[in-house]
Amino acid sequence: MLNFFRNKENRGFFSFWLAQLVSQFGDRLNQMALVGLVSSHQPGSAFELAKLLSFTIIPVFVVGPIAGVFVDRWDRRTTLMVCDFIRGFLALSIPFMFLSSHNIIPIYVVVFLIFTLSRFYVPAKMSFIPEIVDQKDLHIANSLVSTTGMIALVAGALLGGLVVEYTGSKGGFISGAITFFVSATLVFSIGRISKFRLSTAKFIDTSREMISIEKNIFHEIKEGIQYIQSQKEIRSIIYMMAILFAAAGAIYVLIIIFIQQTFNSVTKDLGFLAVPLGIGLFLGSMAYARWGQKADRFKTMFWCLILGGAMIGFFSLCVASTHERWIAMALALILGFVTGPIVIAANTVVQEVCSQTMSGKVFSALEFVMHLAFLVAMFVSSILAEHLSCAWVLFGVGAIFMGVGISGLSQRRKV
Repeated sequence: MLNFFRNKENRGFFSFWLAQLVSQFGDRLNQMALVGLVSSHQPGSAFELAKLLSFTIIPVFVVGPIAGVFVDRWDRRTTLMVCDFIRGFLALSIPFMFLSSHNIIPIYVVVFLIFTLSRFYVPAKMSFIPEIVDQKDLHIANSLVSTTGMIALVAGALLGGLVVEYTGSKGGFISGAITFFVSATLVFSIGRISKFRLSTAKFIDTSREMISIEKNIFHEIKEGIQYIQSQKEIRSIIYMMAILFAAAGAIYVLIIIFIQQTFNSVTKDLGFLAVPLGIGLFLGSMAYARWGQKADRFKTMFWCLILGGAMIGFFSLCVASTHERWIAMALALILGFVTGPIVIAANTVVQEVCSQTMSGKVFSALEFVMHLAFLVAMFVSSILAEHLSCAWVLFGVGAIFMGVGISGLSQRRKV
């Protein structure tokens, strides 16, 4: 790992890594603030929470298809910096402009705008990594970026949960805005990249693709779709991530309401539970970074689905029957560990097989599919939760998760 940072080819990555840590920490603070906001208006309503969170996902479908086209044209460093600055000002506007009016509709608009910018930020972030990291170090870089999310999950959820629990949503939004400004400053500190890090074999293809820069946006979207259809590995990753995020969407709202009702708190216990989950994700990611490089990445993802599904079902039944925080924390730790490698493996496959000038479109398409699956599953599960126990709905999600993993592993062995 030390050799990775000592490599001159990776010298800009450390500032980028810190920026992602701070920015994603801000994301978690804002998410906790949104949970607190809904709880103060409609406590215990899974559907109301799903409705507000849907405005964080709708931009994927409105803006996502064209975001990748622009990301491939723009300077990615500048894109990241501008997105963070504007998101900071928008988050700051919520407590000062809207919370005092007790009208939640304008907040929907601001949340929509913040996550519209995120649709440019995510593909720019993932496409920026190969520009500042030597190709042989992509596996380590993706592991570190994934680790960033785990650390941010732990710190943001824990501190954000406490901030919102004791100061209300206003404190959460202000803190989140500050982190976006810090992240933008860190990205600004990265020197401009003078060239793409492309192999000689890919250079000719890249030059030919750059000639088409004047093509209209919709033609480039079509071009991106055709490119994805021609890449079997990328198609497989898109299917896999759709399944993963459908499960995540079904769980996301339910687990919030489940923990609130089980432990009778708003965000405090969510924050405490996020600590072992984040630690588990961190340990799982680091274990995969250390020992998983030679393993079949698809088999790794299917095994993670199987073990993750088992842990979700076990978590829901044990916590519902015991109401013990230490049991919930222990199971969350294991759940994080067994699911940590999935996103690392998926992103590495895409970056290894994807042309650099097409990566923005590919990651935008991946975002589109993942969030569509997330949104549909979130609403279906929130509606079911109005009629069934959250614990049993979570158990059912875990069972489906396991079934998909077993089926995928069986198909992979036949290949």
